[in-house]
Order: sequence, then C-alpha cells, then structure tokens
Amino acid sequence: MSTIELTAPDGARATLSLHGGHLLSWRPAGAPEQLYLSPRSEFVPGRAIRGGVPVCFPQFAERGPLPKHGFARTLPWELVSQEQGRDDALVVLRLRDSDATRAHWPHAFELELSVRVGGRSIDIELACENLGDAPLQFTTALHTYLRVADLDAVSVEGLSGLRYFDSVKQAEALQRMDLLLTGEKGVLDLDRIYFGVKERPLVVTEERRQVVFTHQGFDDAVVWNPGPDRCAKLADMPPDGWSEMLCLEAANIGRPIELPPGESWVGRQSLALL
Repeated sequence: MSTIELTAPDGARATLSLHGGHLLSWRPAGAPEQLYLSPRSEFVPGRAIRGGVPVCFPQFAERGPLPKHGFARTLPWELVSQEQGRDDALVVLRLRDSDATRAHWPHAFELELSVRVGGRSIDIELACENLGDAPLQFTTALHTYLRVADLDAVSVEGLSGLRYFDSVKQAEALQRMDLLLTGEKGVLDLDRIYFGVKERPLVVTEERRQVVFTHQGFDDAVVWNPGPDRCAKLADMPPDGWSEMLCLEAANIGRPIELPPGESWVGRQSLALL
C-alpha cells in the first residue's frame, strides 16, 4: 500500500499509509519507535490495520448501526499536501464521501487528517466539514497504540476523579486514583471510556520514559488493552502482543459531535516524549 514518509530537519520521523489515513510509525528525534504496529497486520484493501493510530469515524466501536469503528480506517485517503518546515514536517490527507460511505452513512462530508512531527512531539489533527444540506452526527477517536516494553511497569496519570464506562463489565465506575497496570490482573480485558477528560494532560509513565498526551476538541479518552485471552483470539495480533502495547485514545463518545450544514469540527491529539 502507498505510504508517506515524514522527516523533520532534526531527524524526527513519521510514516503514514493512505489506506485508512493511518499513522503507522512515530520516531522522535534521537529516540526509538513509540507506536506499536502488529507484525500480523493485514495490509489489504477493506481491512483495518492493527496498531499505529487508526481513525475511528463516524462511529466508535459497536456503539451504533455502522461497521465497528466506522469506515474511515478501511478506505483509501488522498494526499493533499506534504512539506518540510524549519523545525518540523507536515502532511495533510483527505477523505470525502463516496458511494462506499453513503451506503452506510447518507451524508456529504470531508475529513482532513493533519500530522506534524518534529523534535520529541507529534500532533495529529482530525477535521470534519459537513458538506450536505442536513445536520450530521458522529462519534470518533484517534485509536493510538503506544508501544511499551513492560506493561506491568506502566501507569497512566490524569484520570483520577473521572467517571468511566467499563465496556467489559458493562457498568459505570469512578476512577479514584491513577491507573496502575501492575500484575496480570490489572490488564485483563481493560476497555474503558473516560468521560470529561477534555484538555487535562494524561501521562503514561514506564520507568524512565514518559509520554504526555494532550487533547483539544476531544471530550473523552479510551484506555484499552485486550489482555492475553482476548489477544489470543485476534488473528492480526501475536499471542504476546498485548504485553507490548497500551491504547490511549482521544475520543468523542459520550456526547456525539453534531454539525449543521456548512459547519466544521476540529480535534487534536498531541504526544510528547519527555
């Protein structure tokens, strides 16, 4: 499949696939790969890529009548522009409505995905414009797979005090402290939607490494890891893949985005390696 390589003047790099508008790789300046990409991903038309940063649109998961996570991650996107600046590199991709999208979702729209990389950070911006003559509504997420070396040594700070929906237990609960992923029981079927995160920073810590996630335009966040049992049932993941990744996703799920005709929405997720 067609891929695009971004290289900033300082050596920071990112790789994207036009299939799904999918960020596959992020290597900050002077640092190793930060994203997890399954070695069993199927890079074929119509199938989602496992890992990196899939774009979930216009539906998150199975919370609606559309295919799981919508159609944006399985369709071809087009390259709009690519450039290298003094301090960074930028690419813009586009997805417009087509016969394939209207078969599932009868709306005229335009999505733009902008990825900017430089130094120790990466910005991922998703924008949607309603090109039709009727209002549209959608949920969305940037389904970021962060690579980790030892999941037992990982914590997520910034979620304390937030209400969340546990998609495994199908119940709501309150996060009373930082999320500590210590011991096997801590990562079995971890699938939570945290509401009202908004612009508070979330920090993933693993020994001496920290990655700070900040969001703009996204109200919620998802934390997901399939654990060993569910991972073993995923054909596009190795059996031990669950121990090498943690998904932390900027999302709008609890309150869908509503766009009148001619209006636009923009959401951004930024990652910084400390």
